[in-house]
Amino acid sequence: MKPKMIWANLAVADLERTQKFYTELGFKPNNPHSSNELVSFFMAGNELIVHFFLKNVIENNLKSMKFGDPQSSNEIIFTLSAESKNQVNEWAEEVKNAGGTIVSEPESFGENYVDCKYLKN
Repeated sequence: MKPKMIWANLAVADLERTQKFYTELGFKPNNPHSSNELVSFFMAGNELIVHFFLKNVIENNLKSMKFGDPQSSNEIIFTLSAESKNQVNEWAEEVKNAGGTIVSEPESFGENYVDCKYLKN
């Protein structure tokens, strides 16, 4: 796997508080992607982007998966940038071959987006 970029996707309860916190720490906002559902920041130059989604928004996109209580669990979702849908399909096979579980098979949504969710076993 050689992704061009990596996104970390986290669930939060308060976008305003999250934006204020990371802005005060000096992280560069990824403003074109901020909305009333998420705030986004560049980390490590422009190679890592962290999206902070409202918990209910990200859980709706995850379908059957839910985030745990942030007081007793620690969870993160990484999003990788692929060259093509074909590459996403190849990565899904690599995940299976490495012992991972595909939670949802690759599917297209929006323009130029393909989604495939998996778990490391």
